[in-house]
Amino acid sequence: MRRASIVRRECVVERVVVVLMFLSSAALAQGQEDLRTITHAQEPKAEEWRPEVPRVWDDAAIKTIELPLATAEYTPRHVSSEYYYKIPPRDIYKSYHVYHPDREPSGYWEWLHEQEPEIVFDPSKLTTKEDWIRAGELVFMQGDGYTTGSELDFVRDRAGYVAADVRLTKEGRFPYARYVVRKKGKVELETNSCAGCHTRVMDDGSLLLGGPGNNPLGEILAYEIRQEIASLPQGAKPQFVDKMSIDYRFAAAPWLEPDPGNYAIGMSLEELARVLEALPPGVFVRQRTSYENPVRVPDLIGVADRRFLDATGISQQRSMADLMRYAALNQEIDELASYGGFRPSAEDFKTLPDPSTLTRNTDEQLYALALFLESLSPPPNPNPFGVAARRGQAVFQSLGCNRCHTPPLYSNNRLVPAPGFVPPPDHRKLFAPMRKRVGTDVGLTLSTRRGTGYYKVPSLRGVWYRGPFFHDGSLATLEDVFDSRRLNKDYVPTGFRGAGVDRRSVPGHEFGLDLTEKERTDLIAFLRTI
Repeated sequence: MRRASIVRRECVVERVVVVLMFLSSAALAQGQEDLRTITHAQEPKAEEWRPEVPRVWDDAAIKTIELPLATAEYTPRHVSSEYYYKIPPRDIYKSYHVYHPDREPSGYWEWLHEQEPEIVFDPSKLTTKEDWIRAGELVFMQGDGYTTGSELDFVRDRAGYVAADVRLTKEGRFPYARYVVRKKGKVELETNSCAGCHTRVMDDGSLLLGGPGNNPLGEILAYEIRQEIASLPQGAKPQFVDKMSIDYRFAAAPWLEPDPGNYAIGMSLEELARVLEALPPGVFVRQRTSYENPVRVPDLIGVADRRFLDATGISQQRSMADLMRYAALNQEIDELASYGGFRPSAEDFKTLPDPSTLTRNTDEQLYALALFLESLSPPPNPNPFGVAARRGQAVFQSLGCNRCHTPPLYSNNRLVPAPGFVPPPDHRKLFAPMRKRVGTDVGLTLSTRRGTGYYKVPSLRGVWYRGPFFHDGSLATLEDVFDSRRLNKDYVPTGFRGAGVDRRSVPGHEFGLDLTEKERTDLIAFLRTI
């Protein structure tokens, strides 16, 4: 099982003359978009810009980029630069929108099969900073896998959209995947892109690139698994998850008791589907987490201002080069690391694969990606700073919220120790964690391979368009965050609950739970203006 991929907002390299081949209003609209791109390209260009691209896999930087794990002796040792640069770089091909079958322009699918392969990332042709940012968007959209299997079947299947409750853009596009042609006559679906998780369809059908994603990945995968079950021959031997499965490898941490990967061992495909469909949009099981402790997909807008990345603060960001390294690690290069001798992606859990069997992004591609991420802006905030928000700001300050959520970032960029974790003495100097604890559930940070023993103080900027909330997405809205009933064992979480779980408490961050209704309403009004 791999992360689903996602679509680019606009294909900057499509040609008007090609798009006009489609006799539909949707195709004509796309042609108008491309015409604007061509017109823009004819305008005088900005001053030539040739950046110095940092070396991504610097051994000293890679050795120190991640915080130690809570069980320090199993902190990963990542592959060497010698090994990394033996991995062949991947090409980025021109890709195309995916539409709902009922919204696809007439003749579009047939037209795709007539297209020639085209490689669209060439750093020698990038002469301005804007060129590099646009190229970074291509990298953001590009996947590291290609398929003609179940993922492609899904986007061509009307019933799948209904079953997974997929939110489409106003143009009828499925914005979490793109078609690609690497060989004429063969249309594939790109998988494992950054955008597959970090894209949000807003309420008006517009697309927010880099936003906290609302791709229903769990429900899509559950549907695909059930289609696989339905296609099995009558009387076929049931399939079960074992230790060779990706479902085990993504979560496994054999040094922990219990090993979080064991949760999936022995599951039937139907049981696995039920676990997956329990993940709400915006919450997923990525590598180094687990089905019991998934993560909320974070907002990448404003990422350059963050000192620590991931909910557990596992990766330091000391420079743009670190953001590039973080991107490389999260393309599952971190699965090649040795965790006390355990390598999750190795066939025998020990031996590195031949690097020639893998692919990676080039340093230039990762640099362009980092530039693109740093260029992202939030959508216009529709919430005015009115009388209620002004009162709410006073509540925010009276509660001391600004000590952790300090303006203008609305974060102090520090780490908070989880209950039960005792920071080693050298962490005070290295990472300056806070002494205060906020009682957050410890599962992710003490029971997974992303577990540092800490949670970072998140930024509150943009909370009006974000959600679900908390590191595992347990709470759907800001109102739920400030609902004291969530501390009760009989509470029904409005976000992630867990497969087969009807009720459970959502502990932690108890600030503001004793406010009056008016104070709570005013505080939320203020938060929505940030």
